[in-house]
Amino acid sequence: MIKRYVITVFKAALVAAPVLLRAQGTFKVVSTPNEHQGVSNNGLLRAAASSPTDIWAVGQSAIHFDGTKWTAFPTPMIKGDNTSNLNGLVDFSPTDAWAAGIINIGLANPNQIIEHWDGTQWSVFPGPTFASNQQPSLYGMTATAPNNIWAVGAMLTNNQTLSALFEHYDGTAWTATEGRFFGFFNAVSADAPNDIWAVGCGNFSEHYDGTAWKLVRAPNVGTGKNCLNGVLALAPNDVWAVGYSTPTTTPPPGQFDVPTLTLTEHFDGTSWTVVPSPNIGPKSQYQSNRLLGVVAVSSTDVWAFGSYFAASGSNDQLTLVMHWDGTAWTIVPTPNPKPGGMPNDILFGGVVTAPSNVWLVGSESPFTQGKPVTVTLVLYNPAG
Repeated sequence: MIKRYVITVFKAALVAAPVLLRAQGTFKVVSTPNEHQGVSNNGLLRAAASSPTDIWAVGQSAIHFDGTKWTAFPTPMIKGDNTSNLNGLVDFSPTDAWAAGIINIGLANPNQIIEHWDGTQWSVFPGPTFASNQQPSLYGMTATAPNNIWAVGAMLTNNQTLSALFEHYDGTAWTATEGRFFGFFNAVSADAPNDIWAVGCGNFSEHYDGTAWKLVRAPNVGTGKNCLNGVLALAPNDVWAVGYSTPTTTPPPGQFDVPTLTLTEHFDGTSWTVVPSPNIGPKSQYQSNRLLGVVAVSSTDVWAFGSYFAASGSNDQLTLVMHWDGTAWTIVPTPNPKPGGMPNDILFGGVVTAPSNVWLVGSESPFTQGKPVTVTLVLYNPAG
């Protein structure tokens, strides 16, 4: 049986329970450290596990769960200063994990970064070689074996042309292939070596059949932008993609952004279909909902997560979690560590460990030393 990594399912025995703090509903906030405590950002974007006692979460920092507690570990080049982060993650064993992302975000020369964990430390691993006019970025990672890892993202050429990017690790070296279509990928998931899905904005999806990547169109909802941020391949006829749709292209008064709604789509082996999904509110024209990732215990026990925006137009955000029971999506209550004030609690990644334990990771933005700094946020549902 092939193990699924990153935002997927791993079956093993739970041997210890974490220290839990506040609770609301079935999810609980877990006490987690911050590598850049009080001075820069620590938000988490992805999670992966090889067992319940070997769980990693990475983003603007990296933390590890050993079955008892979370510990922060330094990662080269990731400084917590909004110029770098790790967006992709796979975990094979306590001595073999991979992460990929981007450095120099927002500057003139963004570039990708690939790092490897050897059981002692994270170190930068050589990636593919690119031309001087090419700027690669990686946003997602998945694997079916230690010698079959995929990372996806985007290639910017001459600061003008943006195209999809695929990178593959064969156990020895990374190689890159530029996609044939304009766009970029946010996430990737593998059910088997010949059944891999990557998704991005514009309802952009491609499928790898073991030989080549091929474009598979997904339906659009509303008149504005659609974006798929997470994907989960459970079987060739059971794939979920989640993100957001935009009902209109006109922003409300005084706002630059257009409110969005949750979007869930399912692939049944033949085509993608939009599946109705709920939203918080909208209680006003300013309120948005968005999904950023998806994990599953089984085909009838699927979790999608992200955030929803305040109805006031303040752009404050709170955690959003939905559950699929095989028939319909429903919103599940989730805690927010600092409700009220100026919350900014977002869930970006997740992983499932046996028997049906759901871990969701993200960030919150309390004011630290007079400035807003993101800190690690981990939610845990022991019931699944």
